[in-house]
Amino acid sequence: MTGTRGDISLFGTCPPSVQQHGPDYLRRVREVAGWSDRAGYEGVLVYTDNRSVDPWLLAQTIIQATTRLAPLVAVQPAYMHPFTAAKLVAGLAYLHQRRVHLNMVAGGFTGDLQSLGEHLAHDDRYDRAVEYALIVRQLLTSEEPVSFAGAYYSVTGLRLETALPAELVPRVLFSGSSAAGMAAARAASATAVAYPQEPGKQAPADPSVTQGLRIGIITRPTSAEAWEVALTRFPEDRAGQISHRLATSRSDSQWHRQLAAAVDRQDTYWMRPFKNYRTFCPYLVGDYVTVGREVGRYLDLGYTTLILDTPEKEQDLEHIAVALDIARTRAEEHV
Repeated sequence: MTGTRGDISLFGTCPPSVQQHGPDYLRRVREVAGWSDRAGYEGVLVYTDNRSVDPWLLAQTIIQATTRLAPLVAVQPAYMHPFTAAKLVAGLAYLHQRRVHLNMVAGGFTGDLQSLGEHLAHDDRYDRAVEYALIVRQLLTSEEPVSFAGAYYSVTGLRLETALPAELVPRVLFSGSSAAGMAAARAASATAVAYPQEPGKQAPADPSVTQGLRIGIITRPTSAEAWEVALTRFPEDRAGQISHRLATSRSDSQWHRQLAAAVDRQDTYWMRPFKNYRTFCPYLVGDYVTVGREVGRYLDLGYTTLILDTPEKEQDLEHIAVALDIARTRAEEHV
């Protein structure tokens, strides 16, 4: 497997720090990064919020534990100035000759944002994120000092002294399913990442912007084997369901409300992990052919980037690779 399989650009996900602590968590991050690296993924998403370990610290750990994997660092503009983010990207490239991608995050839990003194409206936060991404990109690619005058940021004659080779310039992704999120990705020439509905209800990708999906996959040779793994890994959790409902009530994210409204039933498209507050994306569960077919339907709709949820074991990636091969073959046949 390679980071781009046919037209599929593949990312994994770093384990969230809220589920483990200290040395055990650090070992887990290195372990998952190593699996993703050996599987040939392009990178791994690293979360950010008020409770998580700083994603830039984890980016350094991921780089040191792998040979080519690129951290996909979640960047919340409320946390740091764009110059600081650009310096971190350039610094990691200088120290390790490695690429770091950026996942722009405009939203979050309203309580988290308010505690930071953050009171911008939903759409305004996306407008700010566009300015942020444009400044970062200019700093990393321009040979001249950067000047920018926007509604949220203003810089004059700003430059990085650490030169960044063209092959290490980060790819930029935007999380969000709303019209504002799509417009932001388009304005920043970025990839828009959505949390999908089941394939039969998912809208086709907008041809004016590159689009991707964030989803989990559990697949095995037979459906029975896949469901045995899924139900063991994600049992019903009353406390988790309460936490999920509380989180939904405190989020202004369109994708969060959309997924929260989806019906949870034991079908290929499965919502239990999300509704039990174990992850933030839906899952596809089933045998290789069934899951491959469903992923292929997303590809047929024009989604070319997949950010897969955190694996439990390295074996999970081997099984997923089989289903993705089926999806890619199906998509090629439909071209």
